[in-house]
Amino acid sequence: MAEAERIIGTPDTPDAAGSGQERPGEHTASGERADSEVTRAPAGGSGTDAAAAGASGTDRPEATAGRPRGKRRIAVLFAVAAFAYALDLVSKLIVVAKLEHHPPIEIIGDWLKFEAIRNAGAAFGFGEAFTVIFTVIAASVIVVIARLARKLYSLPWAIALGLLLGGALGNLTDRIFRAPGVFEGAVVDFIAPKHFAVFNLADSAIVCGGILIVLLSFKGLDPDGTVHKD
Repeated sequence: MAEAERIIGTPDTPDAAGSGQERPGEHTASGERADSEVTRAPAGGSGTDAAAAGASGTDRPEATAGRPRGKRRIAVLFAVAAFAYALDLVSKLIVVAKLEHHPPIEIIGDWLKFEAIRNAGAAFGFGEAFTVIFTVIAASVIVVIARLARKLYSLPWAIALGLLLGGALGNLTDRIFRAPGVFEGAVVDFIAPKHFAVFNLADSAIVCGGILIVLLSFKGLDPDGTVHKD
């Protein structure tokens, strides 16, 4: 019986022992795998994060490089020009209809009057003998501004050029359509400060636009939006 039990129990003992040995081995192996996975997971995660950071770091310069410099300010330029031109045109129509051949209207005593005057010269009544030349200059200014608008990204420059364009168009309209003839027409002036030349709203727009351009040039701001320092 003892021999039979020994023979019968012998296979069970190695299995039990083997299973007991394999289970810790399996536990140890799985533990090692778990530890290695736990160890590799942060490394893989950090690698992924680093790759993501590297990708984001790579994308940012490309996005910055591909990012447009900004909206062109052509619409602002032409809106300002249209406003200045319309204001000048309407004011001249009113002056010709209501003030021409009538006594001046005092606005601030003798210091400021509205008085209709036909001016064949340049702004503020200068150079009346060179009407055609001033007409050509005004047309050239309009062409230059229109070509410059293609690379215009600065809002202040858009306003300045819009004032210049509107003023030049206002006086050029008078040169073309008013007497005594085409390209020789006299400009309608009506703003008459004391001890100063008589002018109109187109002249005012041109002067304001010119002053703004000088200030922008001193600040180093270019029409394309870049800033340079001498």
